[in-house]
Amino acid sequence: MVAGIVWLGVFAGLLFSVAGSAAGGVGSETATFAGGCFWCMEKPFEALPGVISVTSGYTGGVTTSPTYENYTAGGHLEAVQIVFDPAVVTYQQLLAVFWRQIDPTDPDGQFVDRGPAYVSAIFYHTEAQREAAELSREELAKSRRFAKPIVTPVRAATPFYPAEEYHQDYYKKNPLRYRYYRNGSGRDQFLEKVWGSTANDSSKTASADLRKRLTPLQYQVTQEEGTEPSFKNEYWDNKAAGVYVDIVSGEPLFLSTDKYDSGTGWPSFAKPISPEAVVERVDRRLFSVRTEVRSAKANSHLGHVFDDGPKPGGKRYCMNSAALRFVPLDRLEEEGLGALRKYFK
Repeated sequence: MVAGIVWLGVFAGLLFSVAGSAAGGVGSETATFAGGCFWCMEKPFEALPGVISVTSGYTGGVTTSPTYENYTAGGHLEAVQIVFDPAVVTYQQLLAVFWRQIDPTDPDGQFVDRGPAYVSAIFYHTEAQREAAELSREELAKSRRFAKPIVTPVRAATPFYPAEEYHQDYYKKNPLRYRYYRNGSGRDQFLEKVWGSTANDSSKTASADLRKRLTPLQYQVTQEEGTEPSFKNEYWDNKAAGVYVDIVSGEPLFLSTDKYDSGTGWPSFAKPISPEAVVERVDRRLFSVRTEVRSAKANSHLGHVFDDGPKPGGKRYCMNSAALRFVPLDRLEEEGLGALRKYFK
């Protein structure tokens, strides 16, 4: 390989403490996978709702603090370490995405990258992960999807060392170089042949689980940019104190203290919990230009924002109840949102 998923700002630390940080927050878990070039392994996992962070790095070796220049000498593999919320995305789902990124029959590397540093491996952090990984590997072998034996090992996790900053999110920082490398590596061609059109689409891998977990209306709103009926939704007239979170990921989005009666029949807020909690983009559907609002982490469609709200901000964040879940004030600590209680004093 040639050398070389969200929340920012002052409030980012608070949001990470709520949903689980890269160091492993309340309720979060860690998974580690080696699949050859770590540039190619970040994007599929970062696209999954419930994934908090994906870090490229080195693991499996015997030396400490390896660098890109010497990690192979220490026996390390290129790998990605994933911090995720198991209430939103399961370890089994991560395994399903992992298998769809690699050639598990190759004992000598992955695609154009050859050598021990590029072999595939699953590094388990708990006994439950070991059992799940071994079962997943057995099921893949029984499926006869591959003509050759599955050789990807399941190994106990060893110290993980983050790679240099220029390797992190390489596909975002250097999109042209990334696409050139990816297209020339042979990875996508192989995955397309084995898995078809869903090979590298982790969102499709997770969609079946979302359909099971969400109601039809919740799925239509968050995943298909639908709109629920006005005045006939759960929170339009809710006056209780608490926090509104993303129905998909549980990320905190709005405070009840910023909610007001807009007369529209949908829950409306003067502002989000922080500017980084949501993402706004132009929506040109329905023969008009509007500003769509999506959650920053799960990328759920929430609603739209308009310029007819109360002063001083003048904004009306008109949301769908189906995209939200309300956490009452007396349950903030129970759901890991205790850091937000200070906003209700």
